[in-house]
Amino acid sequence: MTTSCYHCGDPVPHETHLTVDILGEARSMCCPGCHAVASTIVDSGLTSYYEYRTATADKADLVPQQLQSLALYDNEEIQQDFVRTSDNTHEVTLSLEGVSCAACAWLIERQLKREKGLVNIRVNTATHRALLSWNPEQTKLSTLLSAIHRLGYKAAPFEADNQEQHYHNTMKSYLYRLGIAGLASMQVMMLAVALYFEVFGDLDESFRNYFRWVSLLFATPVLLYSALPFYLNAWRNLKARTLGMDVPVSIALIFAYVASFYATVTEKGEVFFESISMFTFFLLIGRYLEMRARRKAAAASANLLKLIPAMANLADGRQIAAKSLKSGDVVTVLPGESLPADGIIVSGNSVIDESMLTGEPLPVRRGKDDTVYAGTINGDGNLTVKVTQDRQHSLISNIIRLQDEAQATKPKIAEIADVVARYFVAVILIIAAGTWLYWHQVKPEDALWITLAVLVATCPCALSLATPTALTCATSRLGRLGILLRRGHVLETLCNVNQLVIDKTGTLTEGNVRIVQTVCFDSSDEKDVLSIAAELERFANHPIARAFSGYRNTAFFFDEVENEIGFGLKGMREGNEWRIGKQAFAFNGESAPSPDQDFQVWLTCNGKAIAAFQLDDPIRHDSQSLISAFQAEGIQVTMLTGDNSDNAARVAKTLAVDKLISGATPQGKLDYLNSLAKDQVALMIGDGVNDAPVLAGAHLSLAMGGGTDVAKSSADMVLLGDHLNRVLEARRLAMKTKQIIRENLSWALGYNLVILPLAVAGLVAPYIAVFGMSASSIIVVSNSLRLLKEDG
Repeated sequence: MTTSCYHCGDPVPHETHLTVDILGEARSMCCPGCHAVASTIVDSGLTSYYEYRTATADKADLVPQQLQSLALYDNEEIQQDFVRTSDNTHEVTLSLEGVSCAACAWLIERQLKREKGLVNIRVNTATHRALLSWNPEQTKLSTLLSAIHRLGYKAAPFEADNQEQHYHNTMKSYLYRLGIAGLASMQVMMLAVALYFEVFGDLDESFRNYFRWVSLLFATPVLLYSALPFYLNAWRNLKARTLGMDVPVSIALIFAYVASFYATVTEKGEVFFESISMFTFFLLIGRYLEMRARRKAAAASANLLKLIPAMANLADGRQIAAKSLKSGDVVTVLPGESLPADGIIVSGNSVIDESMLTGEPLPVRRGKDDTVYAGTINGDGNLTVKVTQDRQHSLISNIIRLQDEAQATKPKIAEIADVVARYFVAVILIIAAGTWLYWHQVKPEDALWITLAVLVATCPCALSLATPTALTCATSRLGRLGILLRRGHVLETLCNVNQLVIDKTGTLTEGNVRIVQTVCFDSSDEKDVLSIAAELERFANHPIARAFSGYRNTAFFFDEVENEIGFGLKGMREGNEWRIGKQAFAFNGESAPSPDQDFQVWLTCNGKAIAAFQLDDPIRHDSQSLISAFQAEGIQVTMLTGDNSDNAARVAKTLAVDKLISGATPQGKLDYLNSLAKDQVALMIGDGVNDAPVLAGAHLSLAMGGGTDVAKSSADMVLLGDHLNRVLEARRLAMKTKQIIRENLSWALGYNLVILPLAVAGLVAPYIAVFGMSASSIIVVSNSLRLLKEDG
């Protein structure tokens, strides 16, 4: 007798002996393809596909739709739209469905970390997003997504439009559930009030029971449909052997319904159908308003992606999707249009509105060779732009990714709150069980509703929301100020700063260095000297190097050039060693001329002085206000610079800094930072390559937006607009965030400490308990939303 393939139904060849254990039996497979697909289905936890299918699978479509859609995310061309790569690691931002509290985040993180090839996962409950990174050589993205799906959550790569559509669908679903719960509550409450006040006291017992059955009829859809999200979340938690916020809620609802159903059928005891309906109704209202508030906090960064236009006009006249632009493409941007990608202006000039990135309201003039960014708005001129970054690596995408990373990295206070909330649920269940035992002996008829009140009133939803919502709002507000967070500890550390260490060139000064005097030695030609200096400085990325850029002459060519960061450059030309930089470096420790003026830069050839340059760099207009404001708060200000000229002393004196350390090497800057007392928490602000070590080593660091990429990658935050007064606003916002987190935690803990003994004593009715719990969560979220206000 010929055996049929359990997967596709085709006959199994006699020489084929492939089987897969499905639904407790070894099932025969006709070919390696069916065997591989069936094994994948079973391993992915989708065996129910075989249990409920109505026909065998077609060989052209062997994988069930759910698994097939996840497998599509492994396609490299598809991944280009949402996956970021670095070294051997891939990273993606995911949108999550079904996440309701800190326990959900903890569950997903704990389960995913068991998967082979996972590098890291961080879940943000406020934005319903997760940052997932993995090793593509060890696992696939679809495998990790399947692991999330097996937990009962849905995950897909984050796209602003898709997430917004999901948000609207979720809100619509909540409104349906809310409407049913509300209508049922009105009907059940009318019957309950009539029975409570014995309006029908003269009627037969059969009529009383009739009203109970009517109440059961209205309460059942509330329990089975309206309250379904609470059961699903509770089941996920219990399946993973953890306790979430919806566990006590679900227990309360189910116990109340079962007890009421039993009382209705046996015609003995009390019913709580009105409590079930009102409980679910108030709880859904609370969740609905909470979701709207959290959505407002999370929308700021997601909306940045919507600034990028859907289509782009190539220079050859073709129109293509903006997300398909690659580095090297050339596009035209007309007045009033948004730029479709990051790039460099090839021709044309215009004013560009960059307020969505820098927070600066005034547009800036951009011309040929200037860098422009996706999402910014072209003002009054036609531009031809050469694309330098694809969409996934654009500045806007990096801002959103870094903000998500910062929000997902929890400060200590948030981690403590999550742990407390998790254990608090266990304590609630123990107290509720003790409450029932006590009242069952003292007053059995009241034991159930008092226990329900305890379970509901003390659910620590507000406690789990206290810190994530505040941090999300603060991060979004910082983004509007033009400050990009790269680390999660920024807000926490910024409150504790008592030492400001700041670089000079390009930080306190504009970085617009100018050569104000050139002195030549041995009758050297000034034009040639400047050209040689410019050719050497071409190999540096520093404001001083940019001062020489206008004097370049390709006739002066160097065979090799070495850049000694913080000192200068040296190169070989026609067998001669040329050096440019600080005096000690330029003369390589040999004796140097002693001119009347103080020169910052020297040019030598084989240790012989060729020229010296006097430079000038205007002080930023807001440097004085920054230093004065920090000093007014009792924070010591140190100017830490590699410049050892009179100019450094002049800037320090003009700005009245507390301490000046000049002529410091990159290592010297880091050594100074390490020499500070243990109780000194330093904020370092810099912009250059030579500042990178000290930026990476500081308690907290900020890189100027106009600084080098190395400095930006080493810092904890980046100031996009180069306006120092934003640092003051960031510190004020950090202090406000700390205050609001304390207020949230005080309220959440205080409410639970007050309501718990009242509920245990039987002084809180179930509907009052649910109203109090919902109001507590809404108060915490609304308090956090104050951080989004301009005066926050």
